[in-house]
Amino acid sequence: MINMITSYIRVALIAVYLILCSLTVFITNVFDRQFRFYFWFSRIVGRGVIWLGGVKLKIEVDPALDTSKTYVFVSNHSSLYDVPVIMAAVPTRASILFKKELAKIPIFGWQLVTGPYILADRQSPDKAMKTIEKAKTLMSKKNVSVILFAEGTRSKTGEVQPFKRGAFYLASRVNYPIVPVAICGAEKILTKGKMRLNPGTITIKFAAPVEVGMIQNKQDELDLMEKVRQIIINNRKEN
Repeated sequence: MINMITSYIRVALIAVYLILCSLTVFITNVFDRQFRFYFWFSRIVGRGVIWLGGVKLKIEVDPALDTSKTYVFVSNHSSLYDVPVIMAAVPTRASILFKKELAKIPIFGWQLVTGPYILADRQSPDKAMKTIEKAKTLMSKKNVSVILFAEGTRSKTGEVQPFKRGAFYLASRVNYPIVPVAICGAEKILTKGKMRLNPGTITIKFAAPVEVGMIQNKQDELDLMEKVRQIIINNRKEN
């Protein structure tokens, strides 16, 4: 009973914390269109959510990853905690691809729309292409990496689900190296469909970059997608 009450208190504190942080960056986004404050502050926000949840974070980065370069970070997704974890740990400035439904959330959604994050609208090919073009511009002109969760939604079992081709399409088309990211243990901290927090440890592993190469047909894309997925699965097994 005490643990449950403590969990609800932690969730309430995180909610208030996120509202205040979202309001802060929403205001600064008006003046800072280079988003220098946003990227710096997002790390602080991620670490704050981790600390308030009673979570310990372990970060492993492959030596082949050059933090001065631009990448597409492709991660597994099994918990809401994946987002603050990757925000706190990603070794470069990075924008997250987010679903349009999140833009409707008051304050939190406002800062997403006005910030450097990319709204993914896959309702039509035209909108999907606009998402890719925005990502290319952000990556080439501002040296900002992109983070995407290629499963499309959170896994119910904690296992890495098959990647959605639509979600992975951007990774194969922007022509930047792909970094497989394995998040281990987040599903034990906050399970999908539940709001109870269980303090523990989350490990995040950034693998060596995978060169995209020439994508000539659908099969090339599917082969690359499965290669990245298997790296993530193997890195989770090693944990």
